[in-house]
Formats: sequence, structure tokens, C-alpha cells
Amino acid sequence: MSLTRTLTLLITTTVLVIALIAALWSYSRSNHQLEEVFDAELAQSTRIVQGLIRHQAGRQPLEQLFHTLVEMLQLPESPAVEGDADSDDEILPNGAGHKYERKLAFEVWSDQRQPLLDTLNADDAAGLEPGFDWAESGGYRWRTFTLRDPVTGFWIRAAQREDVRQELSQELALGNVLPLLLALPVLVAAAIAAIQFSFRPLRRLERPIRNMAPERIHPLDDRQAPREVVGLVQAVNGLLKRLDQALERERRFSADAAHELRTPLTALRLNLEKLSERHPDEFGGLTASVDRMVHLVEQMLLLSRVDAGVDFRTERQDLVELVEQSIADVTPLALKKRIEPELDSACVLALVSCHGALINTLLRSLLANAIQYSPAGTRVTTTLREDAGGYLVRICDQGPGIPPEARERALSRFTRLDQRQGEGAGLGLAIVRGIVSAHDGDVVATNVTGGCRFDIRLPATSARALT
Repeated sequence: MSLTRTLTLLITTTVLVIALIAALWSYSRSNHQLEEVFDAELAQSTRIVQGLIRHQAGRQPLEQLFHTLVEMLQLPESPAVEGDADSDDEILPNGAGHKYERKLAFEVWSDQRQPLLDTLNADDAAGLEPGFDWAESGGYRWRTFTLRDPVTGFWIRAAQREDVRQELSQELALGNVLPLLLALPVLVAAAIAAIQFSFRPLRRLERPIRNMAPERIHPLDDRQAPREVVGLVQAVNGLLKRLDQALERERRFSADAAHELRTPLTALRLNLEKLSERHPDEFGGLTASVDRMVHLVEQMLLLSRVDAGVDFRTERQDLVELVEQSIADVTPLALKKRIEPELDSACVLALVSCHGALINTLLRSLLANAIQYSPAGTRVTTTLREDAGGYLVRICDQGPGIPPEARERALSRFTRLDQRQGEGAGLGLAIVRGIVSAHDGDVVATNVTGGCRFDIRLPATSARALT
């Protein structure tokens, strides 16, 4: 699993767990606090009734006090009120009150525990005790608060239905928790975006490493790297430096080895030719192997000269003629596979400052590569066009193409993407890159519908001397 995915999973999981714990805690605390508020309101309502009774007890006889309490504390039994009590509209019509008034009840007893008012009908006057308690009535559970007035001796009780208390407390508690729950997707998205943004410097460091060819090794820029990975970047730069030095030693060794092998291989080739004339069946295959070794040595020597910047004298030459000559050189190879090489040139004359032999080698390498990887009976098309102060040579084949992630590597030395085709050593495209670079041009490989395309851009006049 990638580091980005791991951090994303860990952070989002942590955010979700913490948010859910906070939501549960907030819900529990809100619910508890609201229950406390409801108990306080219940006690307050009881004391208000206590004050009313104490005020009226000295002015009215007991019987008259009973009627006063019924008139003031008992809700009217109107059908309209009853019908609307359980509706969605909390405010009752015509100023009748509030629907939750039906979920409240009051009880008043005399000093001898004779009922003066009873809207609860709990029938538990014998067990009256001051304080909070629970009672059962009408199929509901009620929260009660009871007190005894020390002046009048009356027992007073207020009650609230438990389901109403829970409904209100849950609605209010959910109202506090809901914004947090709705913010969770935003928090998760913000965490993911923050992780992706934080890893952008690492991705910027990744691209040059991914696209770096062995011939173009260079240190990474650690100025934009996060402080935590500066040490890693410096270590990678040290590794790249050592790798570049090792490759330079390898290039020198290859050049020296090719130079030393050239003379004995030439002598071996001449001796094999003499033996092949007498015994063609026995030495024909050996001669072909020596030819491949000689070709490899020649390629290695040419590549070493290009890399070393040996003096290649440039001349103004017609690129049209060079292209036509290169196509003619590979035509026998194309005929063996029944491939038709085509030239589409919009230029009558295309003068460039170049080394003619190197450009011919470049074009022949690309054309031979296109023929090698194209199926039999297909076409290899070469196009020549003017292009922004220079010329564009485009070679298209009908082969399998080159995967995007392997295009830079395909232009490196000793690289063969398909080991099943051809007998080369993987130097052809590396030589192409070296020659194009020596002429201040560039080469780009692109997949197209039905094959691969190489674009070679050469300036009309080289900007630097080939030294």
C-alpha cells in the first residue's frame, strides 16, 4: 500500500472515530442537561402552583378553592383542542394553547390528603413523599415533583409525561450533534485534500527520477523538497553521482573494448570468408555471428565518439537527399518482410548544417527499427516538413508501439523492450539520441493509432559546433 493511501486511511479513520465519539458524548451530555432543565421546570411549575394556592387559601373557603384550581389549572375539554393536540402544529388554533399542555398534569391534596385537583389520576395519595419520583397513569410513565406547603399544609404535585420529555430532549440533542455529523464528509475531504497537497513536493521529485535516462543523470533540486525529506534527496543525489561515475567508467570501458576488438574481429572475419568459400555449410552461421559482433563493435565505437564529442565537421546538406538515401539503404530489409517504405516530403530543398554520415546513420537506425517491429505486409511512412526554423522528420510504423512509461528508457543504451524480436544489442536508439543531441535537435517517441511515431527535429543551422 502506498504512503498516501496509508496516511489517508489512518487520518480519515481517526477523524471519523474522534468525531463519532465526540458526537456520542455531546448527545449524551445534551440529553442529560436537558433532563436537568426539564426537572427544574417541573419543580418551578410546582412552586408556582404552591404560590397560587397559598394566595387563594386565605381568601376562599376550601370548596371555592377547589373550583378555582380546576378553572385555572385544568385544560378545557374542547374537541378542537383534543383533535389538534397530536398534530404537527405545536400551537393550537384559536389561542387554545400549546399541544404539550396535554402532557402536563397537576395534583393538589388537602392537609388530610383529600384530593382537591387531580389531572393525573395516579391514585397514589397515600404514598406521597416530597421530591422527584415516577408514576404510572393512563398507560404512560410520568416524571413527578411533589412538595408540601408548610403554611397551608397542602400537598402539591406537577407531572410530565416521560415520552414527551424524551422526544424534546432527543430533538434538541440531535440538533447539537447534527452539524458535527454533517461536517464529517467535509472534514474527510479536507483531510484527503491536505494529504494530496502535502505530497505534491514528493511527486515533483518523483517525475525527474522516473524520466531520467542513464545518459542524462543529474542531481535533484532539493530546494523545493520538504525539510523532512531533504536528507533523503541528498542521499539520492549522492547515489546518482556515484551511478553517473560508474556509467562513465562503463562507457570508457565499452569504447576501449570496442577499439581493441575491432582489429581481431576484422581478421577473424577475413579468415572465415576464406573458410566459407571452401565449406559454406559449416561456417555460414559462424560468419553471420561474427558480422553481428562487428556491427556491435562499430555501434559502440560510434556511440563513444558521439558521447566524447569527437570533431564531426558539419556541412550544409540537403536533408531531402539524406532521407531518400536512408530509405534506399533499408529497402532490401523492407522487401524481405514485404513492407513498403513511403516518403511524403513537402520540401523540394531542405538545407541543414549537419554531419551527413551521422544523419544517415540516425535515419537508417530509426527506419530499420520501424521495419523490424512492423508486421509483414504493412507500411513504414517517412514525412519531411518545415518546422519552426528547422525541419521535422517523422517516421511512422505499424508495430506494437512503446508504453508511455518506457519511452525514455527505450532511448537508453543496451535497452531492448522486446527481447523476442531482433538480434540487436539495444544501441540503435541510444545512437539516435546522441546524434540528434549533437545537432542541437530532439527526438520524441509517441504512440499513434496502429503503431509508433518518432519525431526528429533538426535546426536549419546548428547552433553550436560539433566538437
